[in-house]
Amino acid sequence: MGVRRGREWGVGWACAGALVLAVACSPQADTTRARVSGLMLDPELAEISGLAASSRHPGTLWMHDDGGNPAKLFAVDRNGDRIATFRVEGVPKTDWEDIAAFQRGGRSYLLVADTGDNGGLRRTLQLHVFEEPAELVNARLRPVWSIVFRWPDGPRDVEAVAVDSARNEVLLISKRRQPPELFRLPLAASPREPVVAERIARLRMPAPLAPQGGTNARPPLAAQVTAADISPDGRRLAVMTYRYLLVYTRRESESWAKAVGRLPQMRPLPWLPQAEALGWDRDGRHVYVTGEFVPAPLYRIELDLTDERGN
Repeated sequence: MGVRRGREWGVGWACAGALVLAVACSPQADTTRARVSGLMLDPELAEISGLAASSRHPGTLWMHDDGGNPAKLFAVDRNGDRIATFRVEGVPKTDWEDIAAFQRGGRSYLLVADTGDNGGLRRTLQLHVFEEPAELVNARLRPVWSIVFRWPDGPRDVEAVAVDSARNEVLLISKRRQPPELFRLPLAASPREPVVAERIARLRMPAPLAPQGGTNARPPLAAQVTAADISPDGRRLAVMTYRYLLVYTRRESESWAKAVGRLPQMRPLPWLPQAEALGWDRDGRHVYVTGEFVPAPLYRIELDLTDERGN
């Protein structure tokens, strides 16, 4: 190890130590029942914007970074260490913002959402579906199908996408609309023309995040939605903003449109600048969260599943 590299690693570990101290001293850490599962120091994981727990490889988390970087998927363990890197071929990468793991027909899949649109310039967007690889070794991947779609009435920036495989649909949540809009798309390959996303609801937000200044006014940073995921049992939709974790519970035979019309369970996030990535653990009782920087803590947060919220 050269002197320069040694200094870089020394700085990285010093920052990691500061992260642990910040979490331990954070007044929010106990209220969220958050624990540091790992620390991500790998420069390849410097801009993580999507996270999903593998349904094929226990203990493995799938991650990706956002626009401006090569198209890759990373298999990462619960300590935040990279296991393998998969180079994606056959599709462009504009601005990847979220990833979801799901099962269908006895097979395990990953859906990657190329839905970022900070400038409001994109006319069509894409969702790419990959079959989870059988082995976690460096390799190349191509999507097995893609969904090309557009919004019904103008561009939106979307960073939160989830898959409900039982209902054969994809849920998408707008980032900067107030209150956030919930859209859905069929979980199927696109026909020749782009599919039009269907707006089905607006999320009811708790008081600290409730709309101020009228519908579609720009929300405060704390209310901007950056990630989402559906629990393994299909009953709960976890939604992350830059400051909070929201959990909407769906009752038996209820639609997601109705479920998000009730107040969610709300928990402040532990210390995490630029919170961008969220995924349910396969146990259905915890979620993993991390942010878009390195070094970054990888948190595992225990949720109170007795809190159903019915208002």
